[in-house]
Amino acid sequence: MKEEITFIVEDAVEGGYTAQALGEGIVTEADTVDELHKMIRDAVDCHFAPEKKPKTIHLHFVRDEVIAA
Repeated sequence: MKEEITFIVEDAVEGGYTAQALGEGIVTEADTVDELHKMIRDAVDCHFAPEKKPKTIHLHFVRDEVIAA
């Protein structure tokens, strides 16, 4: 059993967020952060058998900002 799993979360081009798990084939998306939390939990539940499901989910938000020089 994995103790934890980490998702890289980025702003989606069309709005909202996309999340991809590191080291696992899990990708999901949502319009809001609250909805993203639910979608990630659902995706983890579907991907892992109950006895192998990670106990902790980490979300690493990646955001690029551009400012004028």
